[in-house]
Amino acid sequence: MDLRLMGLDAPLLHTLHQMLNEEDGSDAAKSAGGPTRTYVRDAKAMAATPADVKEYPGSYVFVIDMPGLKSGDIKVQVEEDNVLNISGERKREEEEGAKYVRMERRIGKFMRKFVLPENANTDKISAVCQDGVLTVTVAKLPPPQPKKPKTIEVKIA
Repeated sequence: MDLRLMGLDAPLLHTLHQMLNEEDGSDAAKSAGGPTRTYVRDAKAMAATPADVKEYPGSYVFVIDMPGLKSGDIKVQVEEDNVLNISGERKREEEEGAKYVRMERRIGKFMRKFVLPENANTDKISAVCQDGVLTVTVAKLPPPQPKKPKTIEVKIA
């Protein structure tokens, strides 16, 4: 399996690392035609959302931790016919009279995008969230059948 097909190529990780080290609103980034704030936010969300990708004989399986999110807070979409987009957002829990003394649990946007291989069947995708772990299964298309020889009837003229 080619990891680049799954969106895990080194240049992407290098770019994400560079963006994470830059300030969101730096003047240098803006004047040099740098990435937009939305792009940086999405890149940070992608970098902070680890995923496991498994290949089985009949499917690809994506496993992503989505702690504290309910199934209604998670969105699984296919964009541009072959890009699997998994996203969600956990918001800060506001309770009247409560004041945070320490806040270590991650809040904000979770997102990952994966370029699906050519043999992925985007019409057969299922997603199950159980105990804060999202499992997305993408079925594979059956391998193409070898073409059978076509017999042409020879007519007598």
